[in-house]
Amino acid sequence: MMSCAVVCKDAKKGKKPVVWVPFDMHLSSILLFLSVGALLKCAAGSEWCYTGCEHTPSHWGDVSSFCLDKRQSPIDIATGYVKTDPNLLNFTFVNFTSQNVIKSITNNGHTVKCKLAEDAVEVSGGGLNATYSALQFHFHWGDKEHHPGSEHTINRHRYPMEMHIVSLKKDLTVQGAKEDSEGIAVLGFFINATEDGDMSGPWSTLTSYLANITSVDAEVNITHAISINDLIGSVDLTKFYRYMGSLTTPDCNEAVVWTVFQEPININKNLIQLFPMKTSLSNVYRPTQNLNTRQVYASPATHLPPGHSWCYDDHCSYSPSYWHVLPHSHCGGERQSPINIDTKTTVEDENLDDFTFTKFDDKHAIKYITNTGHAVKCVLKEDMVEVSGGGLEHVYSTLQFHFHWGSHESDGSEHTVDSKRYPMEMHIVNKRKDLTLEQAVQTPDGLAVLGFFIQVTDSTKSGGGSEHHETNSPSQSTSDMDAWKKLTSYLPAIKNISSQVEVTKEISIDDLLGKVSRAEFYRYNGSLTTPSCNEAVVWTVFKETVKVDDNLMKMFPTQAGYHDVFRPAQQLHSRTIYTKSASSTPGPIIQFLLLACLCAFFI
Repeated sequence: MMSCAVVCKDAKKGKKPVVWVPFDMHLSSILLFLSVGALLKCAAGSEWCYTGCEHTPSHWGDVSSFCLDKRQSPIDIATGYVKTDPNLLNFTFVNFTSQNVIKSITNNGHTVKCKLAEDAVEVSGGGLNATYSALQFHFHWGDKEHHPGSEHTINRHRYPMEMHIVSLKKDLTVQGAKEDSEGIAVLGFFINATEDGDMSGPWSTLTSYLANITSVDAEVNITHAISINDLIGSVDLTKFYRYMGSLTTPDCNEAVVWTVFQEPININKNLIQLFPMKTSLSNVYRPTQNLNTRQVYASPATHLPPGHSWCYDDHCSYSPSYWHVLPHSHCGGERQSPINIDTKTTVEDENLDDFTFTKFDDKHAIKYITNTGHAVKCVLKEDMVEVSGGGLEHVYSTLQFHFHWGSHESDGSEHTVDSKRYPMEMHIVNKRKDLTLEQAVQTPDGLAVLGFFIQVTDSTKSGGGSEHHETNSPSQSTSDMDAWKKLTSYLPAIKNISSQVEVTKEISIDDLLGKVSRAEFYRYNGSLTTPSCNEAVVWTVFKETVKVDDNLMKMFPTQAGYHDVFRPAQQLHSRTIYTKSASSTPGPIIQFLLLACLCAFFI
């Protein structure tokens, strides 16, 4: 049998390895050397790692120069830039239903790999230009602390795990496949964690073998009947993304036609945790690579969001500083939100009277909660909750409320007060009752948004960016923590972008706001804080903060999978920020002054 060192002799120098094999050696002997993720790692495999060695992913270029090229994988799939390809039709899978093709499972020190029977499983169709023989499938995951570990991401959302089925173009040698830009086809499946998934099905059977491969290079035969389709489950195999990329481990050869399926495989979170627990391998995934000039395509069955993709950070073309160039955007206007509220320049307005909140106490007004990919949003039942008064000239119907946050280390409110940022901000969005939503976004006061700063409760402060923020009001109100526990309990169910779940627990807006004062607030005219930034909002920002347990606040970035979802403060320009007039002089003081006057009169 040939030496691995012979095969990869020059890989360390970034050269393409030369395979010296006897002419009559059967291809199956070569396939024995195919490794996880990269079909041929060999000597390079002992030199690279994900963490804990000299050659971590940022230094893989020292192991193989291919890792520095321009067609690297994995990538972030920004769905706003994906194009539909009518040629990406249905796949043909041979023996995916067979329950005896998964032959063994091994721990190779980088991942867990399942070897398939030789020349038994095939993939074709799906826009592929050839038939491919499936060799193995393997996994990428995070750590024991439930940090996600998929390699590909969707709009920067990382799933808990990812499964790769690796196939080689038929009739090609390993070396020939590595030199062919389409020599290797990999099918990528996201794996999503569920709270109550099946603990006795095929995934339970497969993971039961992990206890037998706890040491590196340990390998055991699969004796149970499990098919590839058993593991894939109900995933719609007609919905997928396609791009040209590379192996995601050294040597990073750019020879892969990538297929990433849109729908995730759902399995119980406890089964996912067995991978890092039993193997002692954590965070076994390569960070996403630059897309460069490549185009990502989607099959006709794949639902793509309309319009252009925007983001809060710099991972896409339309970060906040470029929102103004988006089609139909108003983000470059002079009435933009959010703003910094300079309390020294605010002007008292006697017209800012008390609000009237209708059905804010209704515990069944929240219809569902969803992950938009930019925020967590709670949608209310139609024509139930209303807001009026407070200086508003119309009655407004409450549509939804959502949240903006930072990270575990930084604060993330949108508005700031005297340049101070709070940990989170809650926006309650309301539409004029006499207008349609389409009309409202085109009308200067068509929308009214109530903004509430969210701060850590005194009992849960643990230092960091939040602790120094104090409110202007001496009586800082802690909200109903039971309501926040109920609300955040839904977050694990909406980890996937665009996912939503019906709210069945009793939670009212009043419960979430608690006893926070709604009598003191700032008022200014502004805009929506996300594209297309329509300048149609009468803004109310309340002075007193809602107080929430720190651990509950941290669930938003942890469960949603993204952080720092806030737009930077915009220029005030010629606008004025108003504040409610000071309260009338209290009765006892008036009585005291009257008494003093009477005394002076009679003396």
